[in-house]
Amino acid sequence: MGASFGGDDDVIADINITPFVDIILVVLIIFMVTATTIVKETIPVTLPDAATGEQADTISLGLTLTAAGDLLLDGEAVDTARLVEALKAAKEEAKTEGIDVVCLVSADKMVSHGRVVWLLDLIRSQGIGKFALNIDQQSMVPPDPATIGEGRAEGG
Repeated sequence: MGASFGGDDDVIADINITPFVDIILVVLIIFMVTATTIVKETIPVTLPDAATGEQADTISLGLTLTAAGDLLLDGEAVDTARLVEALKAAKEEAKTEGIDVVCLVSADKMVSHGRVVWLLDLIRSQGIGKFALNIDQQSMVPPDPATIGEGRAEGG
């Protein structure tokens, strides 16, 4: 359809894009077929064992101090005696499996500093030395009230 018959001296001003479209469609089909085999969510690998390697497995315990004074272990209310029993049991289980116990401590911002220190001391008294304090990263720390009015209220 794109050919015109005439003399040999005529200039061809029409561009035939049919071969171009054919090539692009073939490239698109090849890309679509190979893309599913190239991209995988995981690559199966068998890792070697090493004598000096460390295990990353841990036992995690979630401890929460509420503003009302409640102590929660993984979301359930406990008293001090039951918490000590749970810490000892987790420590023994971790010892037999050769892993660590990590306590994730959350406390309402209205809980006194002394109560949080008491909980951390209780955790450490059971031989658990790893703990983390949960915080709200989106909250900003207000400036120190002792420095307001002195020109040093940078916050921090």
